[in-house]
Amino acid sequence: MSEDCLFCKIIAGEIPSKKVYEDDFCYAFDDIEPEAPVHTLVVPKKHFADLQTGPTEEDLGRLMATVPEVAKIKGVYESGYRAVVNVGPDSAQTVQHLHVHILGGIKMGRFTFEGSARE
Repeated sequence: MSEDCLFCKIIAGEIPSKKVYEDDFCYAFDDIEPEAPVHTLVVPKKHFADLQTGPTEEDLGRLMATVPEVAKIKGVYESGYRAVVNVGPDSAQTVQHLHVHILGGIKMGRFTFEGSARE
């Protein structure tokens, strides 16, 4: 646990969250600023800053294997969902703790980016 990490504090129960799923490795909770009708975060309980800082292949496998389970709980497994991992400032990563966003419950378009020709 990182003492100054928002997600570590949520996992420890120091900050309230709407828990969706929990096992010995992961904790999933609804985002407080959802960008879709379903916007749930799947977070490893062990602190990793991002994909590039410390997680093993086994850690990443366990994290990603949790995503479909949470999608089932949230009711988007059949209709489809987007699973996103942001890494670094250009990706808009705002919390320096590895996490997967599960977004769904609405028909989504393609990703667009600032300055994209597809805007």
